[in-house]
Amino acid sequence: MINLCIIWHMHQPFYEDLVENKVLSPWVRLHSVKDYMDMVFILNEFPKIKLTFNLTPSLLEQIINLRDKKDRYLELSYKKPSELTPQERDFIIDNFFKCNLENMITPFPRYYELFQKKNKNQEFTDQDILDLQVLFNLSWIDPTFRFSDPQLKEIVIKSRFFSEEDKIYVLEFHQKILNSILDTYKRFLESGQIEITTSPFYHPILPLIFSSKIALCTFPECVLPSEIFSYPEDVKAQISSAVEFFKNIFGKRPEGVWPSEQAVSHQILDFFIEEKIKWIVTDEAILFKSIKEDKDRRKLYSYYFLETKKGKLNVFFRDKNLSDLISFVYYKLPPQEAVKNFKEYLCRLKDSIKEECIVVIALDGENAWEYYKWDGYDFLRELYKTIQETDWIRTLTPSDCIKKIQPLDKIEELSAGSWIFGNFSKWIGTPTKNYAWELLGKARKILKTESFPPQILEKALKQIYILEGSDWFWWFDDTDGEFDELFRLHLRNFYHIIGKKIPEELKHPLKESLVKKDEKQTTHL
Repeated sequence: MINLCIIWHMHQPFYEDLVENKVLSPWVRLHSVKDYMDMVFILNEFPKIKLTFNLTPSLLEQIINLRDKKDRYLELSYKKPSELTPQERDFIIDNFFKCNLENMITPFPRYYELFQKKNKNQEFTDQDILDLQVLFNLSWIDPTFRFSDPQLKEIVIKSRFFSEEDKIYVLEFHQKILNSILDTYKRFLESGQIEITTSPFYHPILPLIFSSKIALCTFPECVLPSEIFSYPEDVKAQISSAVEFFKNIFGKRPEGVWPSEQAVSHQILDFFIEEKIKWIVTDEAILFKSIKEDKDRRKLYSYYFLETKKGKLNVFFRDKNLSDLISFVYYKLPPQEAVKNFKEYLCRLKDSIKEECIVVIALDGENAWEYYKWDGYDFLRELYKTIQETDWIRTLTPSDCIKKIQPLDKIEELSAGSWIFGNFSKWIGTPTKNYAWELLGKARKILKTESFPPQILEKALKQIYILEGSDWFWWFDDTDGEFDELFRLHLRNFYHIIGKKIPEELKHPLKESLVKKDEKQTTHL
């Protein structure tokens, strides 16, 4: 028997400006209407399928806040084309094609026509802008809803020359989904068909927050920042606040935690145990480093436990191969062929292990689907149908497994690492990332050495916790600077909150400030 644990991880970095009280980017709203609702809603068709959803607090907080706030993309979507300034028109033309060309633009002939018009630098009429406002927001609505809602279906069929009334309906449908997400997850949670878990609140790499020296345990050649960042109290706060937030929303404590980026080390385990967390999930690479044996893959297909002076914690390890097939390969295949490959993979496991086993699939529950036709609906439907009809596969949540199946063995010490490369090199070790850690450490030290009124301290700490998020450090070396600007904005806001002068280096991109810093040090020498 294959006990299949499927865990979908739902996360967005924190895009809100705490000082201006503004939403800086549209991605929480857009992924809400494209991914978060339909991923659980599809279970109405498959009552025998049990799933686990990890909903990060930073995501949930923003979904709740979007009931009363609008991001700039939405504000400009509501405006009539004739009322837009030239700068606002340019913003719409520059940004309303930010979606997958093959699966989100090309299926709408008018959208693709406008895409070509932009690339030819042709002038957009008011009707072009209106059609673009509609099609951008329409393309982000999951196909499940586009074809099940009669009025949305009519708008799709209409295809062009949209009216303001068409646009308002599309935009209000976004709000309708946003307002329904939490209630829908609660309904499936109460039915017992899903388990919901949490992550540290603002998605930090906990071992690096505990001490950036831990990076050396996974990558001895890693060049560390000039000053070590080490705030175990922040590890505790990120976990305890996440548990409390979860309890306030869902009425009970979470039993499981998905450590951000599946990043773990032995030093952080007690913080989970203190919060009565029963299990965590991480990558298979961590298992094989921890048990210090040859890579016998049969050892992967169960779960383990470990004990500290604080208590006991169970650990699940994902099958990286199978998880990555869903993330990065199966979208290239027809759904039936992809699911056939999936089932054959499990069948080989069953024949090899010849006893009851646990297979954990744990991956991003949002970003993969834009590469699939119809946002992954055909694939997921075929996958769940096949699983439900296969008598030697049953879906369980990790908490179900703990109740029904004994752990395979005890792990004496959990090795440090994450899901990517088995180390922390994605978040530390390059000059830009180290410089960001130094700037963050400088700010964090102020709260350690100076006193502030309780209200200011609370808001300043929240801003620090946001800055500890993994996303900023992941993208510093890889994008056009959007995450660099977001990180510096959050850091500038920190200094504004505590009433101190904003450092000059935060007014320029980190790479630029780092060059100036190095030049200054060289001149001094």
